[in-house]
Amino acid sequence: MTYIKTDDLLGSLRNTTTLDDYLTSQKQHFLDTELPGLLERLCDQKQMSKAQVFHGAELNEIYGYQIFAGKRRPSRDKLLCIGLSLGLNEDEMQSLLKSAEMAPLYPKLKRDSIILFGFMKNQSVMEVNQSLFANNLETL
Repeated sequence: MTYIKTDDLLGSLRNTTTLDDYLTSQKQHFLDTELPGLLERLCDQKQMSKAQVFHGAELNEIYGYQIFAGKRRPSRDKLLCIGLSLGLNEDEMQSLLKSAEMAPLYPKLKRDSIILFGFMKNQSVMEVNQSLFANNLETL
């Protein structure tokens, strides 16, 4: 698959005559938003088992397996916990949030800044939660 900039894709959308033409010609550039598949690929890339991810994310295993099976959709905070457990960097986490159709972390929000710092410094869920708690903010 060739990479296309978002602005180029938007330009193509503006210049198309019909939606069907656009969807057909650009289908290879759309994000895969099937969360179970995304999470499986990330586990493979990071060489982690699901059990390791659940433990690091401080998730109940039953709930974790339901997320990976597509039977439950995690909240943004639970997805952030999974990302921290996987050791994602901030760019990888932002991409995962966007692909899952969730709001990206926004550095102008104090809580999001603390969470972003956790991704930048490869912190655990516990470390991020400690920072959030210390700043009187809702923990993950």
